[in-house]
Amino acid sequence: MAAKRGGARPHWVFGDQLGPHFREPGEGGPDEGAPVVMVEARSVLRRRRFHRAKAHLVLSAMRHAAAELGDRVRYVRAETYREGLAEAVGAGTEVTVCHPTSRAALGLVSAMPSVTVLAPRGFLVPFADFRRWAGPPRSRRLVMEDFYHRVRRAEHLLLEPDGGPAGGRWNLDHDNREPPPRGVAALPVPPPFEPREDGIDEEVRADLDRWERAGEVAFVGRDEPRRFAATRAEAREALAHFVEHRLPDFGHYEDAMLHADPWMAHSALSVPLNLGLLDPGECVAAAEAAYRSGAVPLNSAEGFVRQVAGWREYIWQLYWHLGPEYREVNRLGHHEPLPEWFRELDADAVTARCLAGTLALVRDHGWVHHIPRLMVLGNWALQHGWDPAELTDWFHRCFVDGYDWVMAANVLGMSQYADGGLVTTKPYAAGGAYLHRMGDHCGPCAYRPTERLGPRACPFTTGYWAFVHRHRELLAANHRTSRAVAGLRRLGGLEEVLAAERERGQAPP
Repeated sequence: MAAKRGGARPHWVFGDQLGPHFREPGEGGPDEGAPVVMVEARSVLRRRRFHRAKAHLVLSAMRHAAAELGDRVRYVRAETYREGLAEAVGAGTEVTVCHPTSRAALGLVSAMPSVTVLAPRGFLVPFADFRRWAGPPRSRRLVMEDFYHRVRRAEHLLLEPDGGPAGGRWNLDHDNREPPPRGVAALPVPPPFEPREDGIDEEVRADLDRWERAGEVAFVGRDEPRRFAATRAEAREALAHFVEHRLPDFGHYEDAMLHADPWMAHSALSVPLNLGLLDPGECVAAAEAAYRSGAVPLNSAEGFVRQVAGWREYIWQLYWHLGPEYREVNRLGHHEPLPEWFRELDADAVTARCLAGTLALVRDHGWVHHIPRLMVLGNWALQHGWDPAELTDWFHRCFVDGYDWVMAANVLGMSQYADGGLVTTKPYAAGGAYLHRMGDHCGPCAYRPTERLGPRACPFTTGYWAFVHRHRELLAANHRTSRAVAGLRRLGGLEEVLAAERERGQAPP
């Protein structure tokens, strides 16, 4: 490696810390002009069966970053991080690293005496600020909305001159629950920004092909042309494109689904954000500027700001606040293993159009927006008692924006209610009627959302009532779900519905 610049300690950068804000000096940051170390550790791909597109994206982003840094970086390909770091700087050489995003990585760097762990970057809220607000873990019930207001005030986001929320309300989610427009197959908005592959992508694909043929690694899903930003320049272009062309229509249809339009008006910026190519501050600043200029309605700007400065920050903080034991929560006692058709993304084995379509998108892109994740994939898993820890791992491996910190509370808490209400106030289970109202999957489907019995009975509808029946005591005690239990008592043909669900088991619907 090149000699240290002015005695600066080399700075180690992980594959999800690729933006300039992870390398710039400043309070708690790396040394001025520090050389950069990057390690491509093959063991990461050996240990788990990731989506092929995710492996491609991360390696492409790392290699692009190294190419841009030029002689400032020492890029090492090694079996493990330890081996790669030793090769890059020499055993015992002091290096710095920004706080990693997973407990495993933090444990690794903390156990290495030569590594100094700096403060986290890529997030808005310092750990100390969150701890002051939250108090000791599990000492009181935390409410994301309260945290969100606090972040808005601290960052001066969408505020009136008197310090109140723009438009008089902090949360415009009620305005963002419109079903999809009638009679359209896709929203009338330009498609998302799409990058162009280059020689680095070709090299990555060739390496992955070679490693797969040799049996060194195995993947799920398909590696089609890269759909997401892998460089800082691409990420900035994706942000600008979203704010100008798609954010104006984001709000109203935020919770809607269209079978032929997987992107709707969503940003898909979680991908470059979670690679560290974008900073959340610049994302919310761009949305606010668009609102202030009159280019974007308030409900769209606020909805996006709430996703980035509210929910994303909250999930990041909860990952560290709740501790490693949170991964073991299983309040509902769900232990069914994920069936093979789901693990393998075998969309062709599924008849239910909403689930088949969503699985196909995960297979092809490694991404769907938050409503199919929650109300199709998560809903099905919740209804059928799948093991929440195994499901969390599946989401981590199969989504291009999936990381340990992202998926813990999102899947265990929000999607599977495995923590009994620490993250959300009710289980997100729903029958076919909800899917029919918020999407257009049902029309050509072989099943009917209103039918509970017979060959056309919607499996989401029957699965929902079986779930309510199985957990009726817990649901009856929750004011947000007690009406479902009351409906169960009036349901005709309940025994037949339960028998049909038992017969279906874990077979694809």
